[in-house]
Amino acid sequence: MDRSGWRRPLLLFPLGLGLAALVACANAGVSGNGSAQANTRGATESTSPRLGEALSESNSDQKALGAHLRAKGAVFYGAWWCPACFQQKNLFGKQAGNALPYVECDSEDGRERCKAAGIRAFPTWKMEGKPTLEGVQSLDELKTWSGFPSRAGSVARP
Repeated sequence: MDRSGWRRPLLLFPLGLGLAALVACANAGVSGNGSAQANTRGATESTSPRLGEALSESNSDQKALGAHLRAKGAVFYGAWWCPACFQQKNLFGKQAGNALPYVECDSEDGRERCKAAGIRAFPTWKMEGKPTLEGVQSLDELKTWSGFPSRAGSVARP
């Protein structure tokens, strides 16, 4: 399957396009019963509630990679109105996607963090000592980039 369209990063400029995406995607990450949960802090609360809920449950590999990325200090920068950012989160499934080390760049405090980190496009992954990754990354690409330990005897999926 050709995913080349998803691989291209969403550039931050011109911002006029961001406004159009904002209008088009404003309701994409909001569910009828999710607003109360997003306002409470709990052990299972999403680190990226404005980005939307992933569509499927996480498997053990997705959870392990998410935990590894957090432990290594990787950071996923995005914006709630960015369809490519939702695609990136969705690759991890619900539980792992909700626990990703995420910075919302379209929030008051997130804007400063993203500016300080030099974020130019969404989604962006950063980790100390590693090249910055822009655009949607496959789980295999994130495993390689982050030094995720390979399992002996594991079989790669098509």
